[in-house]
Amino acid sequence: MAGTPQYIRNLNENLIMDALITQGTMSRAEISRQTGLSKPTVSLAVEHLIDRNLVREMGPADNAQGRKATLIRFNETAYYVCGIDIGATRIRIALSDLNGEIIAYRTYPMVVQEAYERAEATMLELLRSHMNELLDENHLNWDQIQCIGFGIPGVVLPDSGRIHRIVDPLAGLEEAFSLESLSGAFPCEVILENDVNLAALGEYRSGAAAGYPLFVFFSIGTGTGAGIMVHGQLLRGLGGLTGEIAEMLVDDDRRLEEVLSADGLMQLAKDYLDQHDELLLEAADSGADDLHRHLTPEKLFEAARSGEVEALYILQQYSQKIASALRQISVVLAPDLIVLGGGIGGNGDVLLPLLRQIISEQFPVQPQLICSKLGEQAVVTGAVQVAIQQTMLNLQQEAME
Repeated sequence: MAGTPQYIRNLNENLIMDALITQGTMSRAEISRQTGLSKPTVSLAVEHLIDRNLVREMGPADNAQGRKATLIRFNETAYYVCGIDIGATRIRIALSDLNGEIIAYRTYPMVVQEAYERAEATMLELLRSHMNELLDENHLNWDQIQCIGFGIPGVVLPDSGRIHRIVDPLAGLEEAFSLESLSGAFPCEVILENDVNLAALGEYRSGAAAGYPLFVFFSIGTGTGAGIMVHGQLLRGLGGLTGEIAEMLVDDDRRLEEVLSADGLMQLAKDYLDQHDELLLEAADSGADDLHRHLTPEKLFEAARSGEVEALYILQQYSQKIASALRQISVVLAPDLIVLGGGIGGNGDVLLPLLRQIISEQFPVQPQLICSKLGEQAVVTGAVQVAIQQTMLNLQQEAME
């Protein structure tokens, strides 16, 4: 097919699409100047793209003199994509147009029925029902959804799409969340990726790491992980295991995830509080005894923000443990930037001052340290981006067939 008129026409259409996506609204004459294609070639290609609903006419340009040119723009609502973050405690879903504009965002509790025989099927049905609800609310149907990007807190094997490791709360659901299972549950293309990798991509494309040539997204929450990007590309490594910092050994050969995860932080706090007869920690509306019995990461950070001495001491000790991991990452990779994220890592107002002091005093390599700009939407933002990339590739290939 190469060299045939149809093949050349399709190349021209893809060139025009790229120009419109990059430049925005343009006239046919501007497209011709931008792409180097002749005006008749541009007009023919634009008409075909209009027939495919991929571009649309926006009316006359506001030029001062002469015949007003008709403006053309990429039709970002020709199709839609979704990003889904399957977390240990939450499911987050974002619906986006082809420009990456998130038009709807929903959060649902993660309900894992460990003893239920049909837990895998139930989870897929739950995800599908959430999607159906979101589409109904936005007056869309499945024919308009081209691709769904899924983020999962586990290692996704690149060859098979199976899940090798997953955070403990979701253990046993590896098969339900495999690429094969998800592809069978949804009537559109599915992409499955590690959640921290997607968060790194989201921060690079539209968050705190935009433009940085080498940065690390360090997620601390129910689990721990890192996404590493070099010149806009994710590092994957052997078996997709790049960034599995949960397996680093610290503190008497304990896994990093055991030390830094939410459970690790709570164990550190419990060990400290158990050693003190008089508890001074208080949440805003509960006594010390209640806090001791029902301590959570949220209450601990709240107490630290209120200036409670014990909470600050615990988080100072915790920050030393985070810094130990950051130091190892820094001396190996020497990244320009490290972005903290996740349910715990996102508490930058408390953690960043403590960590920056340690970095300035103790690190031989001192990357910039900031907090996630996208917060809880980092994973779904990255998932939307990979879904859009795949959709645009499919549309280009469709034109070449």
